[in-house]
Parts: sequence; C-alpha cells; structure tokens
Amino acid sequence: MNLNELGWNNFFDDNFNRIKIEGQKAARVTGEQRNLYRVMSEDGELTAEVSGKLRYRSQSRADFPAVGDWVVIEPVTDESKAVIRAVLPRKSAFSRKAVLSGGMPDTGGKTDEQILAANIDTVFLVSGLDGDFNIRRIERYVTIAWDSGATPVIVLNKIDLCDDLEATIEQVETVVFGVDILPVSATDGAGLEEINAFLSAGRTAVFLGSSGVGKSSIINALLGEERLKVQAVRDYDKRGRHTTTHREMIVIPGGGIVIDTPGLREIQIWLDEEGIKRTFPDIEALAMQCRFSDCRHQTEPGCAVKAAIKNGELDEGRYNNYLKLQKELEHLARRQNQKEARRSERDFDKRIRQILKERENLKKRGLI
Repeated sequence: MNLNELGWNNFFDDNFNRIKIEGQKAARVTGEQRNLYRVMSEDGELTAEVSGKLRYRSQSRADFPAVGDWVVIEPVTDESKAVIRAVLPRKSAFSRKAVLSGGMPDTGGKTDEQILAANIDTVFLVSGLDGDFNIRRIERYVTIAWDSGATPVIVLNKIDLCDDLEATIEQVETVVFGVDILPVSATDGAGLEEINAFLSAGRTAVFLGSSGVGKSSIINALLGEERLKVQAVRDYDKRGRHTTTHREMIVIPGGGIVIDTPGLREIQIWLDEEGIKRTFPDIEALAMQCRFSDCRHQTEPGCAVKAAIKNGELDEGRYNNYLKLQKELEHLARRQNQKEARRSERDFDKRIRQILKERENLKKRGLI
C-alpha cells in the first residue's frame, strides 16, 4: 500500500524523519479494539500494541493512538505484528469529553479527552430524517466539529422518509452558517455523488451521528458492497441499534478514506470556545450590541439578546443551547485547571524527593 493513498504528506514525513531510528516504519492506525490496534504500512496490515515506554510516558488517554493517527512502528520479524513506538503529531482531531476507564493513567480527575478520529479533513455529521432528527443536536455536533480542525458537513440521510425536505433544509440553514448541507438516501443512492466530491485521493473523512442514522449504510453505498453490518431502527421508538461497535478506517476504491464510528448517544464539548463562536455568530453579534459589555443576558437593561428573543428574531431554544455549551466549556476549563494544578504539585513533590535522595547519597559518600 502506498502511504500517500492513506493520507501521508510532508507534514507527517517531516515529523517522522525527526524521530525515526533504523528499522522503524510509518503506519496509519485503521482500527482499535481492547488495547490492540490494526495499522496499515507499506508492508500491508499488521496487528500492533503500544510499547511499554510509550504507555509509561502517556499522561492521558489522548496520548495513546487513535484511529486515523500516524504512528512509528517497529515490525516484529516474520510475524504480522508490530510495536507502536510513538504517535506522530496530529493535524486535526475530533475529541469529546470522556470518563476515564480502566487501563489508562490517572490524570488527577474524572474527565479526560477521548480522540474519536485523528488527521481528518472532513467531518460528516449524519442525521436521519425520521425519529432521529434533532436541530439542537446538530448545533452541538457542528460546534464540536469546528473545534476539531476539520471541515464539518451536514448529511441529512433518509430523504425518502421526509415529508417536506425543503422546509427541513431551511430549518437546518437557520442554525449553521457556512456549512454544506447534503440531503441523501443511502437506500437508493440519491445524493451520494455529493459526498464523493469530498473524498479525493488521500483525504480522510469521519462519519459521526447517533445510532440508526445510516452511517454504515452510506459507507456501504460508497464502497459498492455490504462490507459493514447494518440494522434497521426499532419501530416502536425509531431509535437505532449499535451496529458498529468500534471505529474503523476504510479506503474507498478510486480515492479517499472514511472512518466509521459507533453511534453517539451524547457528545460533550472539549476545551475550545472557537467552535461556539463559529456555530453561533448571530448570538455573538447580538451580544456586541448589549448596553453593558459584561452583560450576562439575564435581567440586565438594554440586553440585545433578550430583546431579540422577545421580538422573535432569535429562537429561545437556540439561545438555551448556546448557554448550555458555554456552561459545559466553563466547567471543563475549571476541571482542566484543577488537574494541571494537581499535576504541578505532584511534579514538585517528586523533585523534592529526588533532591533529598541525592543529598542522602552525598552524605553516605562523605561529600557533604
């Protein structure tokens, strides 16, 4: 496999050449399950584990490889296995807040960054035009997608189940700005050529959305084969079943790379307010018109945001979603500051112990 077909470029080449040693190769992570990884290199697909040194150096979950990462591997002679020695710097990453699980280092708090997909160019945010459709969820997904460093694209699947597609698209247009909206049907292939336009050779896209929206069905349609398992949504509540159980990277024939992901019930913001600004520019602009620069848009006189809600220019549900995301970001920032403070305190204590140990050794040698 040619690495360029997997998305290799000068950015990764420069970083790889700085740290590689003889016998090591570059590979891209195509799958992850239970601390085992599948990687693709010029020698083909290998099963890999992280080295003990990399595991020891890792301070958080985000320091471990994720699907889409480029890694430095050391192949095991005469076996289809490899050891991952390092993770190359990421050009982009789609992250969410996640609760720590077993096997990961203690980071001094209950939250951590989980990388859902790395080194992506496009984030396809898939919503089903059935019982899954939720405009507030679309706002949340777009906000987090902007933070990833990749370009978000809204995919409205199951257009054959939508009674008024034009009205639905207009509704989505009122909450996203500068984001492409692609109406498609995975069952009959309608609109798939527009998705293909984002999948040129060497470019990577991730499909994200809740269970049952048709992510795997769309990828199967792009591949022209039933490669990924799919299931119908439940009739009684229109909720999807978790068909995809782990993230997987797939090369599309003729160019482009896609990453399928398990359905997301909820996704929480991670650390950057830029996504909020890009998703809610209308609210940000209104806030600039408030009488007081520190207006909290609650009971202050001369509040342009409250006035816009009252006269119908701003949807109250959109504003409440904006406040919710802001509060999540503030809470996360506080947790990160507390975690950094605890880490600094531990580092200081460790250094003091080292100094005391060095002094004791010097005393034993009669040097002090």
